Amino acid sequence: MDLQLTGRRAIVTGASRGIGLATARALAAEGVDVAIVARDQDALDRAAERLSTDSGRTIVPVAADTGDDASVTAMVAQVVDRLGGVDVLVNCAARPNTGQLTDDALELEINVKVRGYLRCIRAVAPHMAAGGWGSIVNVAGVAARRTGSVTGTIRNVAVAALTKNLSDELGPQGINVNVVHPALTITEVMPPVVMKVAEAKGISIEDAAAELGKDVSIGRIMTADEVAAVICFLASPRAVAVNGDPVLASGGSKGSVYY
Repeated sequence: MDLQLTGRRAIVTGASRGIGLATARALAAEGVDVAIVARDQDALDRAAERLSTDSGRTIVPVAADTGDDASVTAMVAQVVDRLGGVDVLVNCAARPNTGQLTDDALELEINVKVRGYLRCIRAVAPHMAAGGWGSIVNVAGVAARRTGSVTGTIRNVAVAALTKNLSDELGPQGINVNVVHPALTITEVMPPVVMKVAEAKGISIEDAAAELGKDVSIGRIMTADEVAAVICFLASPRAVAVNGDPVLASGGSKGSVYY
């Protein structure tokens, strides 16, 4: 299927590693010129060089803090200047969830993953509306549907609520807004997680990885590239029928029925 993305221009936040980087790679492979955004300029420069070499597309590395209004405004202005506009936004920048319940900890979670997403959307929506089309994908997480982390659930439910409200507001302007809920995903930060499980249970690394995947319907944890493929489709004109609704990219949760 041709996703009709060739020649489009995208911003992916949180793109120096993990799902963000995998999404930038998937979009570039579909012919998209991509601005990759994170706070670490050196990591972005290295990622941009790899992506550009592999895809032949224009990759623009922009260091920015999505937790800061001025930084986001400057980032979008730089991207528009370099790429000529913005058609796709993938919000993937987030702080690691520490699970702390202090006021300061919760504020940091909300400022980056909720208000940060909103900052980016506010900055790019006028450019998308001017072009008559746009796609925004917010990356949240299955904690939106699970207990176990108050801060994790709050921030991901808030992203889902933000998504639905903005899909209704921006839909008439030709802009789709969707939210993707990944579960535990294989990224660069995964090895310490597996090691922690192995040590706690006194089992091998291989058995620990299998343990983490036992509640997934397909029997294993998703990779960042597999989650990115879902995001890439939702970012395309082909996904126009999906708007405002959550899409799980978890491999399936055993026993749950959502309707």
